[in-house]
Amino acid sequence: MTRIVLDAMGSDEYPLPEIEAARAAVQRWRDPLILAGPRSRLAPLLEQNAGGDSRITIADASEVLGMTDKAARAARGKADSSMAVGIDLLRDGRADAFVTAGNTGGAMSTALLRLGRLRGVRRPALTAVFPVRGGRAVILDIGANVDCKAEYILQFAVMGSVYAQVALGIPSPRIGLISNGEEPSKGTALIHETYPLLKATGLNFVGNVEAKEIYAGEVDVAVTDGFTGNVFLKTSESVARFMTEVIRDEITSGPLTAVGGLLARPAFDRVRRLLDPAEYGAAPLLGLNGLVFVGHGRSDARALVNAIGAARAAAEAGLLEALRAALEPYLVRQTAGAAAGD
Repeated sequence: MTRIVLDAMGSDEYPLPEIEAARAAVQRWRDPLILAGPRSRLAPLLEQNAGGDSRITIADASEVLGMTDKAARAARGKADSSMAVGIDLLRDGRADAFVTAGNTGGAMSTALLRLGRLRGVRRPALTAVFPVRGGRAVILDIGANVDCKAEYILQFAVMGSVYAQVALGIPSPRIGLISNGEEPSKGTALIHETYPLLKATGLNFVGNVEAKEIYAGEVDVAVTDGFTGNVFLKTSESVARFMTEVIRDEITSGPLTAVGGLLARPAFDRVRRLLDPAEYGAAPLLGLNGLVFVGHGRSDARALVNAIGAARAAAEAGLLEALRAALEPYLVRQTAGAAAGD
């Protein structure tokens, strides 16, 4: 039995998408699911929309951490928010993973405050899976850490490699450092500092990569600072939406193209699903002492069900234990360096 707690007050349209997703999830996987949110509001809606399914329970939370809340302040000041209550269930061993479509910074701050980090981790990283030629690639950090140090990105590479092994089934993931050129001499001072650290790890580091190499499927994991990663994420999503809209407009522009469009519709539908962030559901915050997955604020029920699925898969595959084991050699190295006065 895998126990997921879903923040019922996370999405832009909460709580109806969360309730619909909870109903679909328990029907698909047959495991119980916990909704974190105000019981007085959720219980009538749950009865109305899910028929009072006993597999869905409510963890009462009187507060909501909103998109406009200052993350660190709200994490400390809203101790009874749906995020805090849900993450407490995870911390206390009453859930195996926590899923929210709420404020990303709020989720990070609340989780850091209530769960803490895995031993030795300097900064948790928000991680995404992107469609690329021939499969998928893991990108991190995509926004949790705007300002980074080289040692943070080194740990992102370790955690991203483990996640690619667990989530994508790749035995030895190829790791690239996002830069403006393939040569080691390219990039910012941060990239110059990070490159030799990655080269010395023993990971399958293939060097610097540009965005085009990522989409060409030449790496399985791409690491960067949170500022660059967030720009990469938002640009990629915007281009995907733009191209989908342009193709749709062109297909419907005349009778001949409309006929061709009907014939090609199955292929276009497959491409649309491939590029749709809702298909991937949510991104894990790697490096926390618990499995926390964060989805888009605009997530609908389908996206939330996929987010629950991603969290379930990570819990069942033992992602947290794999991360602890992979980070241990680097923790030993840090301890040795500190003892030597490094």
